[in-house]
Amino acid sequence: MTVVRHGFLGALLPDHRDRLLVFAHQVSFPSGTRIFEEDGVADRFWIIRSGLVALDVHVPGRRAAVVETLGEGELLGWSWLFEPYRWHLGAQTRAAVQASEFDAERVRAACEEDPAFGLAVTNCVAQVIARRLKSTRTRLLDLYGPPQ
Repeated sequence: MTVVRHGFLGALLPDHRDRLLVFAHQVSFPSGTRIFEEDGVADRFWIIRSGLVALDVHVPGRRAAVVETLGEGELLGWSWLFEPYRWHLGAQTRAAVQASEFDAERVRAACEEDPAFGLAVTNCVAQVIARRLKSTRTRLLDLYGPPQ
């Protein structure tokens, strides 16, 4: 298996990266596949090896607004780490995707067993959340903010 060493995995120390990868299995999604829906059960996550995934948010009375597009090395899904384990956004492939998929329950259990590993994973996920929040805010202001 070819492992991307930048992006989310690159932010982890080698020992933590290797520990996380024990839980990975490889999946693929054709272009146009809906991977998950906003408010659905977040029971897994992915690290994209190739392809593109658009993250979107439901906007009442309008079609979903794409807030960010993810590519190689990026974490797809962070809601699996925090209760109530529900997706905050939706995700759909824009190009065929190859990814490493992780079972959230197994990874959470490993994080509890090894606090250093858990802290490392949580810190990396928190960095992703901070970037996504900024990106989402900016995109929604572009789409729906008052004209200047």
